[in-house]
Amino acid sequence: MRIDLTGRTALVSGSTQGIGRAIAAGLAAAGARVAVNGRDRTAVEKTVAELPEAIAAPGDLATDEGVAAVLGAVPAADIVINNLGIFGATPALEITDEEWRRYFEVNVLAAVRLTRAYLPGMRDRGWGRIQYIASDSAVVVPAEMIHYGMTKTALLAVSRGFAKEAAGSGVTVNSVIAGPTHTGGVEEFVYQLVDKSLPWEEAQREFMRQHRPQSLLQRLIEPEEIANMVVYLASDLASATTGGALRVDGGYVDSILP
Repeated sequence: MRIDLTGRTALVSGSTQGIGRAIAAGLAAAGARVAVNGRDRTAVEKTVAELPEAIAAPGDLATDEGVAAVLGAVPAADIVINNLGIFGATPALEITDEEWRRYFEVNVLAAVRLTRAYLPGMRDRGWGRIQYIASDSAVVVPAEMIHYGMTKTALLAVSRGFAKEAAGSGVTVNSVIAGPTHTGGVEEFVYQLVDKSLPWEEAQREFMRQHRPQSLLQRLIEPEEIANMVVYLASDLASATTGGALRVDGGYVDSILP
């Protein structure tokens, strides 16, 4: 399967590390001109230097000012990957109003803002790809992070709704349901929940056994495995896939996911 994104401009939010970084690299390898986004300008510029023909689009997308800065750097985009997200473990009854709002602002409203900004231009041009990086936590909500799960459930609704808004225009809108993925941030998260003295491979297995026993893969997913699906959905090969929630979650026992 050959995927050629030459001539396409792609914006990936939160793309200086982890899943976003892998997605940016995958799109660049397929020939896209990738706009790298993050709050830290130094980290953005470092990532841009590591990718072919990438451009910098720094800005905090949870703020109007940050969105304006990104739109200034990338006035038009053919592909928008809404990857930006925060997560963390907090007992359900200890999540404050401020945290609920912060998670919604960063994980949901940032994606809505970018969609609202770029979808009209895509529709006018008759081609576009918008994706939301959701999570298995959208449906199998972890007890230790229900505020995160709430935002990922919201993204499934946002994705489906904007797909209807783009119906018949040549623009596809999809979400990708990612399972627990091996990133630096997730390593820290795992060690919040299992014995910190365990070697990483053993800690990973213990985390999956205790906290994600429904996974058929029974390991953390590598960021590149998520990126492979995203790059495919960004291509002409996926022109008939829209309004979908595509799973890269490691498989589930007795799944209730789509």
